[in-house]
Amino acid sequence: MNLNITGHHVEVTPAIREYVTSKLDRVIRHFDNVTSVGVILSVEKLRQKAEVTVHVRGKDIHVESEDSDMYAAIDALTDKLDRQVLKYKDKVSDHGHDALKHHAAES
Repeated sequence: MNLNITGHHVEVTPAIREYVTSKLDRVIRHFDNVTSVGVILSVEKLRQKAEVTVHVRGKDIHVESEDSDMYAAIDALTDKLDRQVLKYKDKVSDHGHDALKHHAAES
């Protein structure tokens, strides 16, 4: 998996990089079809913003979160991403079962 972390108007320190990596590893462990992950951390006045785009086979999942604290924004981001990844995973796995049921009903 290719992980790219960039900062806009904020320095991506080793501590922030490690924090983002550990949080994303927990989420991406659910799903083994992830090809690349792009994270953008930015600061605009008093708003700390975290965005992530996860590229999986057949779809890109984009999530963003804002908070007054960068670590809180990253936490909220990973929670949202976790829900999106699980939703996508369920949708993909359900689709396969529907096709099998439909095929069995025709037989």
